[in-house]
Amino acid sequence: MNSKYINIISAELNLRPTQVQAVTRLLSAGAAVPFIAGYRKEMTGMLDEARITAVRDRIIKFEELDKKRIEVIKILKEKQSLTDELKEKLDNTFTLTQLEDVYLPYKPKVKTRSVAAKEKGLEELALMLFAQGEINLEDSAKRFINGKKGIKNIDDALSGAKDIIAEWISEDKTAREKLRLYIKKNGVLYSSVKTGKEEKGTKYKDYFDFKKSLPELTSNTVLSVFRGETEGFLSVEIYGDEKDVLKILEKIFIKSSNNLSEQVKKAIADSYKRLLKPEMETEFRIYLKEKADSEIISVHAGNLKQMLLAPPLGHKRILAIDPDFKIGCSLACLDRQGKLVHSDKMFIHDSDEQKQEAAEKIRSLCKKYEIEAIAIGNGTAGRETEIFVKSVLLDRKTVIVVVNENGAGIYANSEVARKEFADLDTTVRSAVSIGRRLMDPVAELVKIDPKSLASGPFLHEVNQRLLRQKLDETVMNCVCSVGVDVNNSGKELIGYVSGLNLKLAEEIVEYRNANGSFVSREQLKKINGFDEKIFEQAAGFLRVKEGENPLDNTAVHPESYHIIEKIAEDLGVKVSDMIKNKEIQNKIDLNKYVTEKAGLPTLNDIMNELLKPGRDPRRQLEIFKFSDEVKKIEDLKPGMKIQGIVTNITNFGAFVDVGVQQDGLVHISQISDKHINNPLDTLKLRQKVYVRVLDVDLQKKRINLSMRDKPFIKKEMKEKAEKIEMEKKLKILLDKFKKY
Repeated sequence: MNSKYINIISAELNLRPTQVQAVTRLLSAGAAVPFIAGYRKEMTGMLDEARITAVRDRIIKFEELDKKRIEVIKILKEKQSLTDELKEKLDNTFTLTQLEDVYLPYKPKVKTRSVAAKEKGLEELALMLFAQGEINLEDSAKRFINGKKGIKNIDDALSGAKDIIAEWISEDKTAREKLRLYIKKNGVLYSSVKTGKEEKGTKYKDYFDFKKSLPELTSNTVLSVFRGETEGFLSVEIYGDEKDVLKILEKIFIKSSNNLSEQVKKAIADSYKRLLKPEMETEFRIYLKEKADSEIISVHAGNLKQMLLAPPLGHKRILAIDPDFKIGCSLACLDRQGKLVHSDKMFIHDSDEQKQEAAEKIRSLCKKYEIEAIAIGNGTAGRETEIFVKSVLLDRKTVIVVVNENGAGIYANSEVARKEFADLDTTVRSAVSIGRRLMDPVAELVKIDPKSLASGPFLHEVNQRLLRQKLDETVMNCVCSVGVDVNNSGKELIGYVSGLNLKLAEEIVEYRNANGSFVSREQLKKINGFDEKIFEQAAGFLRVKEGENPLDNTAVHPESYHIIEKIAEDLGVKVSDMIKNKEIQNKIDLNKYVTEKAGLPTLNDIMNELLKPGRDPRRQLEIFKFSDEVKKIEDLKPGMKIQGIVTNITNFGAFVDVGVQQDGLVHISQISDKHINNPLDTLKLRQKVYVRVLDVDLQKKRINLSMRDKPFIKKEMKEKAEKIEMEKKLKILLDKFKKY
């Protein structure tokens, strides 16, 4: 790669050039990001997945730039317009925008006003005006009057010359760069409602007369405004202050203070209004959209990561329940490997008789299948089902967990589910998914399209290709961080391992089915298509439990086995003796085993892995319990402090389930007493939090919450709470009065 690119990337990302070079070489050789982060720390200087990905993304941008540059140079050669000076300018551009600015004057044009004026022979007059020398304006213009060409008088001649100057100004690289910089810092986005659309477009009423500087815009605002424009309710403009813009341009192009300069000033004003302003607006629309997309996609990816790395309960016998008011709750009993051993139905929302039958069924199933945990979906009727089950198993020690069922319905209707449970109802399949994701979230959730797991606003407005790429990469990073049991995992999970794909994963599963469980990592090389390069990328993330070599059930890469074997030989012990043995490890001087390829970072990783082989990076599952005093939204009162669980995180705040079937919003300003830029830096999905109720809108079913020690409660919120309390007391009095 161009050394200039290396320097630019290192400066942008605050990395050493050697780090960028190392990542570039590894990526060019086909290495995946998790592999580089996990097993090439010495080469990259300990870069993590996020920074390696950032380097990769900038490399891709420069590759796109080079591709476009080659295309432009080819066009200029064909037109015989490429000079050494122009070639040097093109070679010294480092963004697509810079490249376009240099190429713009030479770009093939439709018949513009400038082109028409040049055809009339007015370019010479334009050059005279633009030079702003001491010449007679009228005498100079008279020379170009030509009735046959449509130049009837001096004004016609000057008008055509100014059209040419206006285009020169609009194509000037310096002018465009300075104008771009000004608008980025001082530009404004303005939106207004379209005439006659006030009533139908009420959901965009906040943007009917909206004005905000570009640096202050949030991604949500940008996408909301653009959505309103797309749907035909809003008109949107992006512009800079015209007086300031004209001053910037005049400083560049005005060279004198004579009557020719006045003509150039008029050309400048025309150039901005007619050419530069719409071009800059288009550029900044793209810029704002891409920036908003990037921020929203990062939020979705962050949520997905937290969902995938949610704490697992582990291999337990589980009764999974998919709650439903109308068709009843679907039940699925799973063994410790997640295999379905029984399915059933129960109704708890109608008659007392049905509730009694359901209670007996729950107790019977728990006893028969020795159920250790109950997983309840958190969708509609989930809270009521949880309360019911707890009342049924009041004296039992069975763990009851409310599980995020997002995407369970998608899985239930998928080809994967249909193949495994062809004869079962989709609601039972959904219950199975709920139970399995309690055992191991990442192993179950990889069966679902990552996009289906994402939730929140603007999911469909962002760049879908980038969203897909980011979510897929997030899944791969999560899968690799946890590791995959090659003998007990499905093809969907194996397919996300670094260096693998679904086809190779199918080959692994077919080989396993035909030949029995793998006994070593080396055995993977016998699979069709599993060459040395793929083995290098994937082996460290694949685990072989109870295999021939105990190291095969660790995150130690096979390329480092010889180091451990050498250490064991020097200590006079077996490799197996070193595992989980802190005493033996304390005797090791790692400096003796440092090589060019394996430095202290790798050796320390190896020792940590041997101490806790196959360690799970996920935190331990904590059982959550909602307040027994709060069961419906009407039970919430401003000022009340209750426990909740984070269900979704956006860039403007977080949604918290407090057990009333309607999530409340904790605005970003209410998450912490300290200022925070991103809720994801502070909160995690499924995190237990204590919140204080700020406001409850029963009609709109909106709940505003705060996590601050001293939340700001508006006066009107207090008054509203007092009014609600007064209405409740009045109702009680009226009910008593009716009895008499």
